[in-house]
Amino acid sequence: MDPAKGRIAPPVAARRTTPGSAADSTPSRLRDTLFLQPVEVRALRAGERAPFTKTDIGKAQIEKTNLGQDLPFLLNQTPSVVISSDAGNGVGYTNIHIRGTDATRINMTLNGIPYNDAESQGIYFVDLPDLASSVGSIQIQRGVGTSSNGAGAFGATMNFSTNEYNEKSYGESNNSYGSFNTWKNTVKVGSGLIDGHFTIDARLSRISSDGYIDRASSDLRSFYLSRPG
Repeated sequence: MDPAKGRIAPPVAARRTTPGSAADSTPSRLRDTLFLQPVEVRALRAGERAPFTKTDIGKAQIEKTNLGQDLPFLLNQTPSVVISSDAGNGVGYTNIHIRGTDATRINMTLNGIPYNDAESQGIYFVDLPDLASSVGSIQIQRGVGTSSNGAGAFGATMNFSTNEYNEKSYGESNNSYGSFNTWKNTVKVGSGLIDGHFTIDARLSRISSDGYIDRASSDLRSFYLSRPG
């Protein structure tokens, strides 16, 4: 109905346009659709200028404190960290809290690969005896940290890197002894750079202890093999 004249307005014929015609007002950049592959962020560590509370631990500091105890005891002197040990001497089942948050809310990665248990989200350091002998660097981000850490990083993130490059061949043996008949024996070998492309590194470890608490003995053995290329 035409309100001005009180009669029904005649229908307006619809005009059909084809892409590329003068009547087509759609820009060509919208008509040509490009499908791009999704971008995946793989970086887990915060940079030097990143606005996060973090602690970086180098190889020299790791070697200084690596006497056979589990990883939480190597991180004991970092800020906001509280540790405990079932056996009483740091060998076997150990626990870590960062900023009051237990291990189920701490994200742990090995070379960027999540280590937390898929069911309980807990961290079992007893399954990683003497891993510190193969770790080249550690970064702890206290709090949520970078978004690439994922939802499991509510309390903190612990990132361990074993991607160490040794240009020359080497052989190494480390032995330590402590209270409660605690022993750590480690043998490491490396091929050095082979044909200018890759290296081979291997480690054998054995850690044993009677434990501070009765019936809390440990007999842990592990091996490590890598071929960075």
